[in-house]
Amino acid sequence: MIVVFIVVLVVFGPQKLPELARGLGKLMAEFRKASADFRGAFEEEMREMERQTLQAERKKVAEAAAASAGAAEQAQIPAPTDSEAPAAESPVISPVEESVARSSDAPSGTDTETASVADLRDTSHDTRQSA
Repeated sequence: MIVVFIVVLVVFGPQKLPELARGLGKLMAEFRKASADFRGAFEEEMREMERQTLQAERKKVAEAAAASAGAAEQAQIPAPTDSEAPAAESPVISPVEESVARSSDAPSGTDTETASVADLRDTSHDTRQSA
């Protein structure tokens, strides 16, 4: 290191040496900054790849769990044989919610239902006229 310093001092002279040192310092600072940026980008890409790999593994596990659950359901439901005739499924009837809720303070009965239906018709008629 001392030999390099002496050679640079002899070649460039004492007047140019501070100027060269400043230039070398700026070059080293830019190099450090570029290497830090490169290292940060590289580490971020590695984290992204690890995240994608982890998501792919989770997806495979979820698909395997869904497949095993589907296989378990298939095992629980016996498959009909050729000799058995498929039974006709009965229609499922489910209750329908009322479109207009009954008020709790009014007596229940047909008068309340009729009034609610009339109110609903009046409201829809009013909106049509205003539009």
